[in-house]
Amino acid sequence: MSAPHRPTILVGVLRGRARSLVLWAVALAAISVMYIGFYPAMDGNGLQEVIADMPEELVVAMGYESIGTATGWVTSTVYALVGPALLLVFGIGLGGRLIAGEEEDGALELELSSPASRSEVYLERLLALWVSLLILNAAVAVAVYGIVAALGLEVGLGATLSTTAGQYLFTAGMSTIALSVGAVTGRRAVALATAAAVAVAAFVLDAIGPVVDADWMTAVSPFSWYIDHDPLAGGADLLGLVLLVAVPVVFSVVGLAGFTRRDLMV
Repeated sequence: MSAPHRPTILVGVLRGRARSLVLWAVALAAISVMYIGFYPAMDGNGLQEVIADMPEELVVAMGYESIGTATGWVTSTVYALVGPALLLVFGIGLGGRLIAGEEEDGALELELSSPASRSEVYLERLLALWVSLLILNAAVAVAVYGIVAALGLEVGLGATLSTTAGQYLFTAGMSTIALSVGAVTGRRAVALATAAAVAVAAFVLDAIGPVVDADWMTAVSPFSWYIDHDPLAGGADLLGLVLLVAVPVVFSVVGLAGFTRRDLMV
């Protein structure tokens, strides 16, 4: 008689967080629809007049140069603000939990005592993080394109998908830092603090760089790689996407090396 089939670690993690994923997906979709839904009630020319009265440095720092257009409004409210902010809260929190948090709680011991190797445990939990973020970013993309199509706004499907891809890579990169640092240190607090610090630095450098005319700040900011070329209006930036891909890849390798060699707390 064959042994009962053991669900993969990936399936187990996703199954255990299915309810949370659904709630997050619904919340992200609803918030995206709400913000974009305000646009028809806004007077584009009036918005531009308000922006014209603001200090130029503030307008540049906040990315409000084209907020009076449909693509500018969607970018400023969803893709440059609530989308990445909420996804980072989810992703960094989950990344810090999946290895370091489970290790601190002793919940990782069962998996590590099973036939699965350390590398399998790490890689399947990493994949669970990436799949979770993919699901949530897909919910944003569906909500955004659904509402802009319903309102007749000039925002294309291809532009929506490419911008969402950049958002996915940015948030996956920051979240992978959390999982990787947690895997190397075994400390959830260190993982969360490190990833949050990198994410905040990315936002700050992107905002301050153009104001102080310091190109190096935007050159090293993952948030700039994602959003500075205005992908919703002008299409994706290939170099930016390549750099965004490099972040999760590099940190996933670092995390794997540290996790497989470290003495664990379980």
